[in-house]
Amino acid sequence: MNILGISCYYHDSGAALVQDGKLIAASEEEKFNRKKHYQDYPELAIEYCLKKGGITVKDLDYVGFYEKPLVKFNRILECILGTWPKSYGAWLKALPLWLGHRLRIGNEIQQKLGIDKEILYCQHHLSHAASCFLVSPYEEAAVITADGVGEWTTTAWGVGRGTSIEMEKELRFPHSVGLLFSAITAYLGFRVNDAEWKVMGLAPYGKPTYLEKFREIVDVKDDGSIRLNLDYFAHTYSTTRTISDKWADLFGQPQRPKETELSDFHRDIAHSGQKMVEEIMLKMATHVHKTTGMDDVCLAGGVGLNCVANWRILKESGFKNIFIQPAAGDSGGALGTAFYIHNTVLGNERTFRMDHAFWGPEFNNDEIREALDQANAQYELIEDEDELLLRSAQLIADGKVIGWFQGRLEFGPRALGSRSLVGDPRSNKMKDVINAKVKFREAFRPFAPSVLKEKAHEYFEMPEGMDAPYMLLVPKVRKEKHSVIPAVTHEDGTGRVQTVTDEHHGRYYRLIKKFGELTGVPVVINTSFNVRGEPIVCTPRDAYNTYVNTGIDILVAGNYVVTTKPGEVDYEAGMKRSVELESHSLLGGQVAR
Repeated sequence: MNILGISCYYHDSGAALVQDGKLIAASEEEKFNRKKHYQDYPELAIEYCLKKGGITVKDLDYVGFYEKPLVKFNRILECILGTWPKSYGAWLKALPLWLGHRLRIGNEIQQKLGIDKEILYCQHHLSHAASCFLVSPYEEAAVITADGVGEWTTTAWGVGRGTSIEMEKELRFPHSVGLLFSAITAYLGFRVNDAEWKVMGLAPYGKPTYLEKFREIVDVKDDGSIRLNLDYFAHTYSTTRTISDKWADLFGQPQRPKETELSDFHRDIAHSGQKMVEEIMLKMATHVHKTTGMDDVCLAGGVGLNCVANWRILKESGFKNIFIQPAAGDSGGALGTAFYIHNTVLGNERTFRMDHAFWGPEFNNDEIREALDQANAQYELIEDEDELLLRSAQLIADGKVIGWFQGRLEFGPRALGSRSLVGDPRSNKMKDVINAKVKFREAFRPFAPSVLKEKAHEYFEMPEGMDAPYMLLVPKVRKEKHSVIPAVTHEDGTGRVQTVTDEHHGRYYRLIKKFGELTGVPVVINTSFNVRGEPIVCTPRDAYNTYVNTGIDILVAGNYVVTTKPGEVDYEAGMKRSVELESHSLLGGQVAR
């Protein structure tokens, strides 16, 4: 049985193919067309999934879409009519968009696929719930979903048992923890639906100076439910604005213009806003734990990417275990929809567990060599893996930044060892070097540590043997290790850790192990193989282009090593281009979605 799940028409569109209850392939469209946060029909991602499954569209038994367009349109109409005439601009934008094609999404998918098979629709938050619970290691668990908004639901919780998911409570638009965090992002001058993790990265540099003022913006109940003070928001009537001018009145400063200097005020806003989101999610999780009495919790939705809040849920809510799959945001809705159809709608037994994130394209050595030859690259082939790993590990130990291109591409926003930039965590300078000369991004942005799973507890305050494979948890770095791995120890003494195993990470695991043998430190810097404003690299040519246009020292693609560039890197031009790319990333509006 072949089931295709599709998510699109807001941001981060993607596709997933499930065959006989097993995930075969999953990816975001942006990885293929190189347009970050691409929101339209994921044609190339679907094409890849079908090819990987060895099928054509005629072999599909079911096609599912990750939300219900008619219900969403109802919400948009009600909001526009309820806030008229302020919503006049939203009306002009939303009505043609929805009447033009979004109410006919099913027909459009049929036409693009060339089939007449009925398209099945899953509720947005149910697709999130399915994306985490149905692929989790738990037979039963509490389920929490939180994002900006689906159809009407913004946050929900319930229980998964076997193949069934029952969502018991929900919070409805316009009251949303996801939209609150987007508002904080907008006030700080960052791009909504793109740069929320910049707020997380900036927060440790500030203080909770404005936490009490945030309570005028959001009222938080003991069970984690919230009510936004809508005087501070514009998402009920505007497609272009997230916040009102009252933020300036409350905090005493206007919205920060993009790309201007960050001050202590902005750092304190980030810290206070992040703490407020943590408080909401922790109260909600604590309430859900007490209500359900369960030990395990599954979390999904865009807020599930808030790794600081996730760690607090695990440590403080009462739950013993937490599972969050790597594509927790909207692209993961394609995954959830496909499994919801297979397991819940059709009643098939669960036979799949998501143990890794590597569900995208892979390229063998012949394909890599062909791409390098087409680019007139100078390279060396190292056929012996031990020699390749020793060479790579020694270069990292010597302070070089390696572009690591191996195996299948990751599903989700994080590079996890297949399309990674790897560096030495022992270097005090490495963080600034990679931010300035490789990633072309803000100096405050932290880097994640990849660590051998069996050694993680020695470097981080986490239980021995604990899994954290997706960089979605942020434990403390042990105090005695701060000076050992300063490049991955954030301002507040934490690290967005990734545990790595030989079983699931293969050559990446063996690289870190070799580095540990050379240095005594089985930890490396891992950041995504891309520059600011661009998606993670997908193909060998993507990798080579990024290598030659940045300060990456060496490219290791398959068994090929590239150490020579055709010219000097213009870092100033690179920074300018990356800012332009980020400012033009493809994101939808809040109301018109």
